[in-house]
Amino acid sequence: MDKITLTIDNIKVEVPSNYTVLEAAKTAGVDVPTLCYMKKVNEIGACRVCVVEVEGNRNLQASCVFPVAEGMVVKTNTKKVREARKATVELILSNHNRECLTCARNKSCELQSLSEELNISSVPFVGERTETTIDQESPSIVRDSSKCILCGRCVNVCKNVQGIGILDFTNRGFETEVSPAFGKSMKDAPCIYCGQCIVACPVAALREKEDIERVWDAIEDKDLHVVVQTAPAVRAALGEEFGHPIGTRVTGKMVAALKRLGFDKVFDTNYAADLTIMEEGHELLHRIQEGGVLPLITSCSPGWVRYCEFNYPEFLPNLSSCKSPHQMMGAVVKSYYAEKHNIDPKKIFVVSVMPCTSKKSESARPELAVKGMKDVDAVLTTRELAKMIKQARIDFNRLEDAEFDPALGHYTGAGVIFGATGGVMEAALRTVAEVLEGKSIEAIDYHMVRGVEGIKEAEVTVGGKTIKLAVAHGTAMAAKLLDMIKSGEKQYHFVEIMGCSGGCVTGGGQPHVPAKVKMDCDIRIERAKALYEEDTQMQYRKSHENPLIKEIYDNFLGKPNSHKAHELLHTHYTARDKY
Repeated sequence: MDKITLTIDNIKVEVPSNYTVLEAAKTAGVDVPTLCYMKKVNEIGACRVCVVEVEGNRNLQASCVFPVAEGMVVKTNTKKVREARKATVELILSNHNRECLTCARNKSCELQSLSEELNISSVPFVGERTETTIDQESPSIVRDSSKCILCGRCVNVCKNVQGIGILDFTNRGFETEVSPAFGKSMKDAPCIYCGQCIVACPVAALREKEDIERVWDAIEDKDLHVVVQTAPAVRAALGEEFGHPIGTRVTGKMVAALKRLGFDKVFDTNYAADLTIMEEGHELLHRIQEGGVLPLITSCSPGWVRYCEFNYPEFLPNLSSCKSPHQMMGAVVKSYYAEKHNIDPKKIFVVSVMPCTSKKSESARPELAVKGMKDVDAVLTTRELAKMIKQARIDFNRLEDAEFDPALGHYTGAGVIFGATGGVMEAALRTVAEVLEGKSIEAIDYHMVRGVEGIKEAEVTVGGKTIKLAVAHGTAMAAKLLDMIKSGEKQYHFVEIMGCSGGCVTGGGQPHVPAKVKMDCDIRIERAKALYEEDTQMQYRKSHENPLIKEIYDNFLGKPNSHKAHELLHTHYTARDKY
């Protein structure tokens, strides 16, 4: 790539010729504020917060889209620039719900931070405000137009990253609003509830539908035995809510906090991830050996499952019939655990702490119940758990590490890596390879399915069989992969699909990270590192080696894919009408 030299705030900097002024400023160590900008997602220069003076241009230029040129001279902090930025943000605030103290994004709002940086103490523009729409009909996501700043970040992440496009700008002029078509509720649109719109939103125009008060009520109900489980990706992100760097693993403190909150038992969803591998791995073997529908496609990600139901119903027979790990855990808690500890399953209340907003809608599916009892009664996001810890005034960073309750708390490294793209595939291979080889295998790190490339392919030869594999993350990448399979261009035995780019570590319920930070840091990689690190430290790294997994099959389920296992741990899917 050719390089050019330009000057930004009297600093000479050499950058690639295809850079924007914003990227060049970053290279020079000059901080230019942004609001609508989101790297590789929303680069449209709409909000005008990032304007700069470029010598030779009479008008201020949006640095996020203005290309660099040889010899260019840029000023980012002149009076003209400061006044323009301040006026722009004041205009945004004039039509914004400014009840910041009661806002879900208080202290994590990019608009709030920008207002403080620009020293805005009042809003001089007073006038009519647009009519407010608050859509809270879906089980997962709340849309509040009174907070929306029309930046377009949610629109473009839904359309371009997820390939769905249920959100767009509607109406014109002062009446413009971001919503599903025809003003529909998100409940009535083909939304997969992945929550990537929430992650992209710089304010609180989109947020998860909270279950905090219902969980508090359950904890305080003396008649209920309240069990909580945590997904692997939660430990890789929860610390960010308490000042830890991105990707800090806080497993022990998280468990200690949950016990302090008053849950009767604290279990790890990783145990159920190991159980999922046993069921899904043997399902794969059965399909390969008995001529079943191939490729087998994973069903752990509820966002991906909904996407398939809406957009690719012809692939429903390919989906694994396995429930997702947290739903399996709920079913096991209300059967095996209840029986073993002589607890009435109707008195058990199961709470899942998940990185995912789509898990909220998943837990409400009628197919995910046994004998009329929901597997999971409430789902909290990572952010909601952080709020509960803060409500309880627990000093998270001073907590001594604690361990999961042993009944269903032991897990392997295979269960841990479920939270990263490629993790389900790698965990399954560790078990399937040993079953086919009929012996222990030491080389169990399948690096070819790791990383954040949109689609990853691999072939593994074990037991004389060559198994063709593919991994996709983000539903736009899933569509690309499925189209290749449908056309006959590609053939696989086993496919892993995650609804969110990067997998669960970047789910819609994870802590908010400002777009400015994402310019330099790929949070998908940093959070995944925490999971792979924990994997290497585990005593057991293969699901079938978990002593508690062996125990449940010996004493309760019989064998993988048994009749009893199917009653408790498997489900079915339904084609959905988009309109």
